[in-house]
Amino acid sequence: MLISVIEQAILILASGWLLTMNIRRGQQYPRLMVLTTAFWFAAIAIACMSLPFMLGPGVLLDVRDAVFFVAGLFGGPLAGGLALLMAGGFRFWLDGAGVFPGIAGMVIALTAGLGMRYALQQRWLRLNVWSLLPVTLLLNVIKMGLLYLMVEPQQQPHILSLTLPFLIIVVPLTLILVFILKDAEQRGREQQALRDSEARLTAITSALPDTMCVIDEDGCYLDVMAENTNELYATTGSMVGKTVWDIFPDEQAETFLTFIRRTLKLNTVNTLIYDVETSGGPRTFECVAQILKSQPGDKAAVVTLNRDISARVKNETELRIAAVAFESFQGMLVTDKNNRILRINRAFSEITGYTQEELIGKTPAIFSSGKHDGEFYRQMWHSINTRGHWQGEICDKRKSGKLYPQLLSISEVKDAQGQRSHYVAQINDITDRKNDAEKINHLAFYDVLTGLPNRRLLLERITQTRLKSVEYGKLGAMILIDLDNFKNINDLWGHSVGDKLLLQVAGRLREVAGQQDTLARLGSDQFALLLDAQFENQAQLMDRLEHISHALLDSLDQPYAHEELKLRSSGCLGVVMLDADSLLAEELLRQAELAMYEAKAAGKGEIRFFDPEMQEVISQRLLLEEDIVRGLHAGEFNVYFQPQFNDDGGMTGTEALVRWHHPERGILAPGAFIEVAEAAGLMNQIDHVVLQRSCEQMASWARLEAFSNVTVSVNISSIQLYQPGFVQEVLNILQQTGANPALLKLELTESMLLTDMPQAISRMRLLKQSGIRFAIDDFGTGYSSLHYLQQLPLDQLKIDQSFVRGLPYDSNSLAIIRAIIAMAKSLELEVIAEGVETEAQRAILLNNGCRLYQGYLFARPGQASDVEALVFEAAEHGYHYEA
Repeated sequence: MLISVIEQAILILASGWLLTMNIRRGQQYPRLMVLTTAFWFAAIAIACMSLPFMLGPGVLLDVRDAVFFVAGLFGGPLAGGLALLMAGGFRFWLDGAGVFPGIAGMVIALTAGLGMRYALQQRWLRLNVWSLLPVTLLLNVIKMGLLYLMVEPQQQPHILSLTLPFLIIVVPLTLILVFILKDAEQRGREQQALRDSEARLTAITSALPDTMCVIDEDGCYLDVMAENTNELYATTGSMVGKTVWDIFPDEQAETFLTFIRRTLKLNTVNTLIYDVETSGGPRTFECVAQILKSQPGDKAAVVTLNRDISARVKNETELRIAAVAFESFQGMLVTDKNNRILRINRAFSEITGYTQEELIGKTPAIFSSGKHDGEFYRQMWHSINTRGHWQGEICDKRKSGKLYPQLLSISEVKDAQGQRSHYVAQINDITDRKNDAEKINHLAFYDVLTGLPNRRLLLERITQTRLKSVEYGKLGAMILIDLDNFKNINDLWGHSVGDKLLLQVAGRLREVAGQQDTLARLGSDQFALLLDAQFENQAQLMDRLEHISHALLDSLDQPYAHEELKLRSSGCLGVVMLDADSLLAEELLRQAELAMYEAKAAGKGEIRFFDPEMQEVISQRLLLEEDIVRGLHAGEFNVYFQPQFNDDGGMTGTEALVRWHHPERGILAPGAFIEVAEAAGLMNQIDHVVLQRSCEQMASWARLEAFSNVTVSVNISSIQLYQPGFVQEVLNILQQTGANPALLKLELTESMLLTDMPQAISRMRLLKQSGIRFAIDDFGTGYSSLHYLQQLPLDQLKIDQSFVRGLPYDSNSLAIIRAIIAMAKSLELEVIAEGVETEAQRAILLNNGCRLYQGYLFARPGQASDVEALVFEAAEHGYHYEA
């Protein structure tokens, strides 16, 4: 029996281990655990029934009831019931005496366990020894009682003698099994709670946008909780086991490690803001660290929460920028969706004069000036509501009541749901801009001195008058007014006096002009009066023009007062009529100018109407000017040479004369184009061509023995003499062509030397140093003076052909020629006479001491080849050329 008892005890303890394993393993699968629990309880009960201990002949006893009590207590009705079915089936299969009492005992034990379970759930009892002991004693006493009633009478005493030992063994075993399972169940619940806690923590940390890290005092990552650290830091793989030196640049890693150690030292929660380069670009993180409790012997560590605050930093930056922008120089106003003012900035207050307290809760209607009608505001709000924005110029009212122009911009603001929530208005006070625009407009269209319309505005008015004439068939006219002798007043009395005179002129002209007419100042001393297109026919217009023209001239002819002086400055008028067929404004003004110049050419105080012949003359001049430019580019200008001879008939030099080889008009002498070329500023280019060609020819003649001492005279204009770089230009041409400077003679006129005598002398001396010679052309026709002749580095005087032409009968011409020759001798200068055409002229010149001649008597101007042929022919016959 002892062995059977030990077997039953071992079986009970083994069942406790099995059931503990079942609880630990099966908690993750609750439904399956019901079946496994039922199976293990049934298996233990069957094992107990298979290993009973014998109380006597035919009397068997086991601890199955204890198993079913525990099954009801811990397995519940379903697991316990299934175990009962399986164990009961097994007992029924064994058959034999005591089947039904044995099954009944299992039912009673299961019922007792279920009852105890219910009482515990209702908190009527607590699971301890004092509540279990009575139940288990009662249960086993009942079991022994049933056994007592089942056995034969002779065995009953034996049953009674074994009851106490049985109870002493079975009751503790039952209690041990209960507390084993209680402990297993408690551990299971604790483990489940721990798993649930871990799951909750994992879920919480996963839901947080933060990266949780555990880092020890040496900067080593012990644990990292984040969805994907690769997206947060520029690192690959797990961060666990890495150090801050592996994650961050050296300087940043040092900062991070210092932060960790400071947290450990101070034992407080610390915060660090840091930037890091991530796979998504540079990001900003906020790290909050606190000490993590560790086991003795472990390294101190901190737990950190690393939150990506890039968006927050960006938003804060944008808010700061927005705050600064709000307090900009522009006035800004914010309203709610009902157009109630919420906020204004300082600039708005300065512009309008209102404080924020005075405006909060009011509508912008407080600024209304009354200058805009309802339609204006309807269109403005239609643009805001449909486009979300409106901008334009508006007139508003300040707090003082003063109206002012402003540039207003209104934008709507929408909330996250796309609904309109606010309006933002920006205003700029454009009063100064308007004033500046008016000033600029006045400067652009009005004369600064007189305040009259200027040329630009006059042209616009001419265009308007012309359009009016086209539309209504009316006639108008324009009178161009130019003052006489105004330059003399400016030169004599100064520009301030001239300005005062112009102001008086403007005042007088205003008195004469009609209210519908336009009086303008074109510049300097020129004015224009535009008569509006209001005349039905030419007769009416001519009557008006006659009347107003004489009125203008009479008004201008009156003396002008300046202090105690009385100045006079009459005027000349150029008139052009304006009708539907008139030309453009610029052309009409040009026609009036032509008429005015004709009037000035006729004298002072004259009137001239535009004549189409004037336009033709101007057109011809313009065409000739364009033709000269074309000819210069085409290389059509060339040089002819007229030989110069001595009294022995020998050629001593030539004069270079420009000729234009025109493709249509043939060879043109200077008289056909010089005047136009000078007016157009083209003489400098022509002079350059003549000098260049002359020097080239000199270099070519230098290779011929007959021309070894032949000079070439080139006429220099005043424009060329005084232009910057003239000296260097001449020297460069000589160097480029290789011409001998000693054979080059530059001819100047007396009048051009008087422009700037010191500069002329300086330049002549510089060229004289290179061997170049100088001659005065047309001597005697200008201001001849021994004083300037003594200063000039001259070599020759040239008697003008006008004096030679009067010989031999004009005594005055002869007297002038004798004086020139005598002057030349006294200054040791050569003298040459030009325009010699008769032998009588040459004889008189020779008799009076002039031994150099130039003229048709000797040779006409010709090309270089003609001059060469002339010289070679004389050399071939062995004589000097003679007329």
